[in-house]
Amino acid sequence: MWLLDYLRKAVAVLPTLASFAVCMMLIVSIPRLSRRVHLPEAVGLLVAGMLFGPHVLDIFSHEHPVLKFFAEVGALLLMFFAGLELDLTLFRQKIFRALSFGVITTSLPLLLGTLATLWLGYELLPAIVVGSLIASHTMLGSTIIARLGARNLEPMVVTFGATMVSDTLSLLVFAACLPLYASGFSVAGIAIQVIEIAIFIPLVLLGLGRGGAWLLRRVENDEETYFMLMFGILAVTALLAEWIHLPGIVGTFLAGLAVNASVKDKPAKGKLEFLGSSLFVPIFFLVTGFLIDPIAVVRSISQDFLLAAGLLGALVAGKWIAAEACGRAFGYPRAARRTVWSLTLPQVAATLAATLVAHKTFNASGQPLVDSRMLNAVLIVVLVTAILGPILTQHYAPRMLDELPPRSG
Repeated sequence: MWLLDYLRKAVAVLPTLASFAVCMMLIVSIPRLSRRVHLPEAVGLLVAGMLFGPHVLDIFSHEHPVLKFFAEVGALLLMFFAGLELDLTLFRQKIFRALSFGVITTSLPLLLGTLATLWLGYELLPAIVVGSLIASHTMLGSTIIARLGARNLEPMVVTFGATMVSDTLSLLVFAACLPLYASGFSVAGIAIQVIEIAIFIPLVLLGLGRGGAWLLRRVENDEETYFMLMFGILAVTALLAEWIHLPGIVGTFLAGLAVNASVKDKPAKGKLEFLGSSLFVPIFFLVTGFLIDPIAVVRSISQDFLLAAGLLGALVAGKWIAAEACGRAFGYPRAARRTVWSLTLPQVAATLAATLVAHKTFNASGQPLVDSRMLNAVLIVVLVTAILGPILTQHYAPRMLDELPPRSG
């Protein structure tokens, strides 16, 4: 412990530029080191974030405004790129598969998570909230899929579409439970949320698809303006989504779909992808690692093992059944089904944000919706799935490429 204290004191006096230099060093070196030891780059960055974050060496604060902003942009860019790279023709053909899988991969973990939490002694409303927390997913393995050039395979198109559905549905359940716990049932609140979503989705897909395409065509000969306009579209759609209490990543995925055809093969698109994949996305993984307190995780495992194991089991089983059932129904081979399952395992962005909100939501008696024991259990689930998901994706995705043709319809 004395060595750890010494290192903390030494780095505490580092100037801002030195901290930034350390961050850049990690972004450059950790992915290369991860590839040498056959780990996904995302996993290496998560572990580095844990070690260099506030809970161990304390070089970076979790609330560091610049890194926090860069990380938020990285999360938004992940889903924006997913929308940009989808084969729209195939997506339109398989939209009902995406919707079906999205509903199933949300409802099964939600149901199993609720039942597990009830069995562990929690009341119905907190149990439903916990179920909703593990119903969504963050596609940490999407960078692996992109690197393999597999984004336009049918199982990946369906999975990217299902991610939007899953995040939206799970957040709807969560948003409905918060006011119920704090002040009672509100039909009007739920109805307003549904109406807002029903307006928002076609507004982005149709309105931005036409208006954004028109604007981009007007500036296509001015590469700098084109680049900044794409960034502006990303920011506006994320803000609109958050304004109606949806994750920003839902808005940016829809935005990517809306301008997909307009930006295809444009140089500014390639530069945005380069900037995102080399800076913003790695910082997103790094900052996510800041949230992981290894001491608290070990303590929670020893004290509340059954709680964490129950949640993890409900999540893994629910996502596996959904991927296996839908994959078999859609005719996907084994490796493709396993790849889909691995992509839907990680619980990071939406799960962490919603869990922290629930932990700060109190009823009339002053009791939090998610107590400290459950908060630590959810953090364990986040840590395990954030590491396990990309590892499984890296294992199964190359095998999927061997089983499927370059284009699957």
